[in-house]
Amino acid sequence: MANLKAIRDRINSVKNTKKITEAMRLVAAAKVRRAQEQVIATRPFADRLAQVLYGLQTRLKFEEANLPLFRQRQVGTVGLLVISGDRGLCGGYNSNVIRRAENRAKELKAEGRDYKFILVGRKATQYFQRRDQPIEGTYTGLEQIPTAAEASNIADELLSLFLSESVDRIELVYTKFVSLISSRPVVQTLLPLDPQGLEAADDEIFRLTTRGGEFEVERQKVTTQARPFPRDMLFEQDPVQILDALLPLYLNNQLLRALQESAASELAARMTAMNNASDNAKELIGNLSLSYNKARQAAITQEILEVVGGAEALG
Repeated sequence: MANLKAIRDRINSVKNTKKITEAMRLVAAAKVRRAQEQVIATRPFADRLAQVLYGLQTRLKFEEANLPLFRQRQVGTVGLLVISGDRGLCGGYNSNVIRRAENRAKELKAEGRDYKFILVGRKATQYFQRRDQPIEGTYTGLEQIPTAAEASNIADELLSLFLSESVDRIELVYTKFVSLISSRPVVQTLLPLDPQGLEAADDEIFRLTTRGGEFEVERQKVTTQARPFPRDMLFEQDPVQILDALLPLYLNNQLLRALQESAASELAARMTAMNNASDNAKELIGNLSLSYNKARQAAITQEILEVVGGAEALG
């Protein structure tokens, strides 16, 4: 009977755990929907900015524009902006992006270059602080659904580091969202800006939908309809000054999209991890129930044998 009680308590404990993991999966799904809505909401501004930059690119030769954000210089120190999460329970999301950042730092060291970390998220901050790595700045406690204000604050710090020549190049290490079950850490050069990267290009947005009671992602290609400015268009200001004012906005937009991709990847990883945990709990409950029934049947059989034996002894 003691064994039966232990199994029954274990079944109840696993059932309670399953309720928690299922609730966390649904919360993550709701936040993924919010993340996708934010991506869609920021698209009009991103599209208009791309159109203006494309028009300026066709009118000007960016290579001739002596702008600080385009200026290539000898690379001695590279700033690595690493985007991780503040919390765990999301599978290998944090460990994968941290490992990619470590590998990139080793590559830079092998090339004879110094590096500094700018860390977003508590997990990356704690990891690199424990290993006494060179850290230039940290950002923790950000909203799970990134905001433009947060991206702007980080971008201002990056601009300050680059323009003061504390670092000669800034690379972004973040997790690119592919699907609910797939994401990959990538490295992208953020500064100096590449003039060829400012022209109009195809992009895509994702939508979280449900089909047959299961979540799935639909990806939609989006093409920016960018056209050159009319040849007779007059500028009230020097086009180079306009470009100089727009480039920080472009940088903010690039960083915001990276934060959004990372947030969607983290939430999708948490959904997958909690879904797997719920499935494992369900399987464990089945195995424990089977063990409970076997133990209960054995106990009943033992009691019957004792009754029969007692009757025979009395007869």
